[in-house]
Amino acid sequence: MRTRVVLDAPSNLGLRPPAPGTVPGCYKLAGALREQRIVQRLGALEGGVVVPPRYDRGDWQEGDGVFNAAALAGYTVKLADRIERHVRAGEFPVVLGGDCSIQLGASLALRRLGRYGLAAVDASADFRHPGNSERIGAAGGEEMALATGRGQDDLTNLEGLKPYLRDEDVRLFGNRDAFEDDRGELAALKIPVVTVGGIREWGADALARATAQAFEIPELDGFWVHLDADVLDPSVMPAVDSPDPDGLLPDELVALLRPLLGSAHCVGLNVTIYDPDLDPDGSAGALLADIVVSAFPGPAAFA
Repeated sequence: MRTRVVLDAPSNLGLRPPAPGTVPGCYKLAGALREQRIVQRLGALEGGVVVPPRYDRGDWQEGDGVFNAAALAGYTVKLADRIERHVRAGEFPVVLGGDCSIQLGASLALRRLGRYGLAAVDASADFRHPGNSERIGAAGGEEMALATGRGQDDLTNLEGLKPYLRDEDVRLFGNRDAFEDDRGELAALKIPVVTVGGIREWGADALARATAQAFEIPELDGFWVHLDADVLDPSVMPAVDSPDPDGLLPDELVALLRPLLGSAHCVGLNVTIYDPDLDPDGSAGALLADIVVSAFPGPAAFA
């Protein structure tokens, strides 16, 4: 079993303010999961923190592109440096966000090393880009488009490595069945999307096993797993910025993640979007920690 390393990436640079004069609370995700002893429960080494820049949109206005772009670009490179080091060492990084823009750090790191796939478990495709939307700004809802080379050059072409991910190497899971906005475009690009309904129809375990096998091709050096807490139903995970109904239940999410994380070709995981500010009693954070620990091979760890 590869050595697991827990690395904090507490960036909220990719989300809009929840209210005027405030900042998104997802930067507290890592601290909340550590309070649930996630490092010890995973049997992981301590990877420390990649400290993000201050959240400051300055005089940004709608139409100016992605806000916090310069800070995001710098942070993506810093995070990629750390992730790359762990993957090169044969370790398995578990990266605690943060918002979904931290996935760019993982994708850039792996692009430096070769060609890797991505299994994204998320309520939405995060595929907003200038070609399909006028409301560009929050990288946390655009990171999949950015990682596949769609959007402004200062984020899509860091180190001249555009695209960090090829369309055909991406798999999306857990999108809400009601979300149709990106479905046609993604289908045309041959990016597979399995909605919550599709996961239930196929069976989470069988689907994940088939996906892990599909990544086991000579052209790929491995794959990464991106987990957004909003894939869960708000009845169990209300502490996210967009708590859309009809999501996965905890046992379904564990069944989906286990074969992916247990694959010898999986090289890392990031966890995003859970906001402790929206979870006064900490119960949603405790559940998320239980799910992450239980999703790794070994005894189930639900408290």
